[in-house]
Amino acid sequence: MHFKRFWAIFTARNKEFIRDRSGFGWNLLFPFMIIVGIGLIFSGKTLVQYKIGVFPASPSAASATGSLAKNLSRKPYVRLIEVDSLETGLQKLKRHRIDLLLRLGKPPYPYWVSEDSPNGYVAEQILRSALSGQTVSGKVDRRKIQGLTMRYIDWLLSGVLAMNMMFSALWGVGYVVVRYRKLGALKRLMTTPLSAFEYLSAQMVSRVSVLAFSTVIVWIGCDLIFDFHVVGHYLDLALAFFTGGLSLTALGLLLASRGTSEELTTGILNFISWPMMFLSEVWFSLEGAPGWIQSLAKIFPLTHMIKAARAVMQDGAGIRDIMPELAILSAFSLIFLSLAAALFSWNKSVVSG
Repeated sequence: MHFKRFWAIFTARNKEFIRDRSGFGWNLLFPFMIIVGIGLIFSGKTLVQYKIGVFPASPSAASATGSLAKNLSRKPYVRLIEVDSLETGLQKLKRHRIDLLLRLGKPPYPYWVSEDSPNGYVAEQILRSALSGQTVSGKVDRRKIQGLTMRYIDWLLSGVLAMNMMFSALWGVGYVVVRYRKLGALKRLMTTPLSAFEYLSAQMVSRVSVLAFSTVIVWIGCDLIFDFHVVGHYLDLALAFFTGGLSLTALGLLLASRGTSEELTTGILNFISWPMMFLSEVWFSLEGAPGWIQSLAKIFPLTHMIKAARAVMQDGAGIRDIMPELAILSAFSLIFLSLAAALFSWNKSVVSG
């Protein structure tokens, strides 16, 4: 290897990267923003790993078990979540939104825990440890959950599939369109009658077709191994994923409507996808999280797609039940695609390197 030739390419690439001020600045800014954002959301008192639902939420019941509730609230990484009734609490427990359900009142304290919850066993031990110094026998009454309990793998499946669609949609169109523009491939289409809306619509439908095919293949493969349970109809589930795929693809097209820097586009795509993945309940429920975090999660299309898919899979929801989520996703798709077509540039960018 000739060192001078190696050094020439090495220095040229470094100068090119540094001169791309948007890409270079984003590489410095993005990690800082992600760390600060995650630190604000998940650090300190907002980090709750074990969620114990309690009912009834009445002053008399709370005073009757004041010492128990106080001991539980003092445990690290534990959040007591008030629920309206036994039925509501069991529904949250079956759907892994809480880890244990406890009825306040006089001992023995009835409680319910899901055998399929990874955190359920730990939450049960925390409850028993809160009675330290007392004879646990006779103080608690472990009850069985009646009816079908959703396995954690079933709860996780819809989130993982939606997350995979998100990355494929954003990167499959966002990054690719920017690369086409940088290479000058889009500039050649300016001489044709093709409009920006037609080009972007074709890109969106093409990507959604690929997403649908890959999702079906992944589903079939995983179903052969884990035998997933779907309470609702598969067509309703497919509609939820399809509508969500449209909105995510349209978002990717919007992000790529004027970019020419691949480095900057990579940073922006990461900046959008990572918070969306953390706040859309892909891996864990936001039950008990601060209200502003739950409100923030609603601005992401991924949140509504996962909510609709889980409603079909777990609760047997039909099209009427998930219509609000489908309407929101459809509105996202229309808004993102319209903005992308209005801002689209064949050969230049608002932010240039």
